[in-house]
Amino acid sequence: MNRPHDVTHIDLPGLIRLQADARALKLPAARPVRSKQAGLQRSPRRGRGMAFAEVRQYQPGDDIRSIDWRVTARRQSPHTKLYEEERERPVLLLCDLGPSLFFASTGAYKQVRCAQLAGILSWLALWSGDQVGGIVFNGRELTVLRPARRKKSVLQLLDTLAKQQKTPEAASPRDLQVSSLTANLDTALREARRVAHTGSRIFVLSDFLSISRETSQLLGALARHNSVSALRIADPLELHLPESGRFAVAGEDGPVWFDAGNPQFQQAWHEKVQRHEAELADCFRTSGIVPATVMTNDEPAVVLQSQLGPRGRIG
Repeated sequence: MNRPHDVTHIDLPGLIRLQADARALKLPAARPVRSKQAGLQRSPRRGRGMAFAEVRQYQPGDDIRSIDWRVTARRQSPHTKLYEEERERPVLLLCDLGPSLFFASTGAYKQVRCAQLAGILSWLALWSGDQVGGIVFNGRELTVLRPARRKKSVLQLLDTLAKQQKTPEAASPRDLQVSSLTANLDTALREARRVAHTGSRIFVLSDFLSISRETSQLLGALARHNSVSALRIADPLELHLPESGRFAVAGEDGPVWFDAGNPQFQQAWHEKVQRHEAELADCFRTSGIVPATVMTNDEPAVVLQSQLGPRGRIG
């Protein structure tokens, strides 16, 4: 449940307290560690391990010692044997705290929900023995925290989430508009391709209001060699206007009032929402990613419980 001060901004102590929500998701008991690099779950990353996975066509960077010469001769093109390893898996959290997330008509601000989701996921990943890292961006700043298996790394990520959120006092009307600055979603996705190791578990936490023609390509490229999940953070007012009433939203030159009972305004709003929803659906479809939606009036832990594997496992 939200504390009063967690509605528009959640600080570092608030993010640390999310350990309680993470524990409620009941992680599986740890298995004995076989080596310093052993993890607690089987990674989709393929490597030289004990369990055979499949044979696929050779790709640049594959170990030539794993070439399956029989299949290569039969198909007349190089093919490589792939193996599954039990190892720690990097978990990378892309956290969008941009201007469009400084908003909510109910519940908590989208930026708070983003930080809370990232906080719970980071604790879960740490306790399951995985490396944890993140890319936090807010339109003006972008911070890259490479995955590491240390509590200090999680605390550094949470501290960055706390500091890069806007506060009501610091935000200007211009900040509340969708940002076109360099520290945006596409930039973060490019950074993720540079930072993420093959086989990483990647969560993209955003409202996806600032997608571009390139976003789908970047998501698809990231998902080609990693397991990628999209958590879309939305507010009910963004999707459906009330049937009547006057409302104010922040604009560059001050508050802008609108009448929800105006048929023309309702029609224009509906068309804009439908257009964006179609673009977003196409973006996820072409990138091969199935998104989950978290509303501002949802409790993050409850939503994650339905998205994660049994007993809170980050699958």
